Amino acid sequence: MSEKPPSAKKMLNQCITQHFIDAATAKAKGEPVGWATSIFPQEFCETMGLQMVYPENFAAIIAAKHGAQAILDIAEGEGYDVDICSYAKLGLGHIKEQIAEIPLPLPDFVCCCNNICNTVLKWFENIATELNIPLLLIDVPYNHNYEPTPHSIAYIRAQFDKIISQLEEITGRSFDQNRFEEVMRTSNRVSRAWKKAIDMGRTIPAPLNGFDSFNFMALIVEARGNEQTAVVFEKLVEELEEKAAQGESCYPEGEKYRFMWDGIACWPYVGQNMRSFKDKHINIVTSTFPDAWLLMYEPGNLDELARAYTMVGNNACMEFQADRRTQSLREFNVDGMLFHINRSCKVMDFMQYEQHRQVFKRTGIPIATFDGDQADPRNFSPAQFETRLEALTEMIDQRKDAKAKRGDA
Repeated sequence: MSEKPPSAKKMLNQCITQHFIDAATAKAKGEPVGWATSIFPQEFCETMGLQMVYPENFAAIIAAKHGAQAILDIAEGEGYDVDICSYAKLGLGHIKEQIAEIPLPLPDFVCCCNNICNTVLKWFENIATELNIPLLLIDVPYNHNYEPTPHSIAYIRAQFDKIISQLEEITGRSFDQNRFEEVMRTSNRVSRAWKKAIDMGRTIPAPLNGFDSFNFMALIVEARGNEQTAVVFEKLVEELEEKAAQGESCYPEGEKYRFMWDGIACWPYVGQNMRSFKDKHINIVTSTFPDAWLLMYEPGNLDELARAYTMVGNNACMEFQADRRTQSLREFNVDGMLFHINRSCKVMDFMQYEQHRQVFKRTGIPIATFDGDQADPRNFSPAQFETRLEALTEMIDQRKDAKAKRGDA
């Protein structure tokens, strides 16, 4: 009797575990290991066969496992302020003392791209200074207009040549253009499969739990150019399409409310958040978080590659972001929207209040906020979260009742 093939979730867990093992093994062999920001153009490092780890992924896992506080204390003991990004402090604390249960080897070089925020510039600069290692930087201008300017694309494109020469110096190997285009094709395959998976949230009922999408996202962060990632996501799509064909919800009891989650997950309390949603039959059917890694371009076209990496959510102008959220709310048939006011992510917080105003004006969909943090457990109140969630579901019920009385569709 043939063995049943593993589920996408099991494959995901195996890949994430193996990723950390491979990095630790490479370090032990004396091979160079790098740290990178989450939306650094990974195509270059993958082409060179380098083992890369992502401290943002590490921070999220540690926080979800309730191990963040001890490392935050180390960073704050070194003088890093309590208001600094908790992801940054976890990375900076880790280079001082490696007490985490996850084997995250210290880097021999770091790769930084500021398309997600400018905090990463100082974070990775500090790591490079503390460890006396090379810093590879791609500077991405903010898009004040709806589309990036030709000047911005040319500026980013010009930096790619420098990155290639730096990686050649680190590895002692020449850059393989054929391998580069192969990695670009694989990266696009991964993004296409990921888009199909998260677009399954359009289905009523949705077969994918939004919190599961946050977990699967870890793989596209750290291995977008890896063929195994494509295999995992294609398996996930296959499973979701099968569930959708049978009319299955991600909850056995079915979904009552369809939410959009705005912002990073609150990892220290992700279990509590998940239970609260399940108890109220709330599903996250779309989010601004997982689709930030939908980076697609024509393989071999470096101008398109540059454009893809400048169109990341936080780097887009307010009008673009409001249009994107409004479109998602409508296309995914969303009942309500929940903003995570993340104390660590200042750039997103400042934008969210204006996004709240613009999106509500356009759609009238009920919106609520809650205070939290992506990794620091001190900045979240379960009681406040429950109260805001209760208020939001009440607003949704009232809106549905009013529409029913008017005879709206």
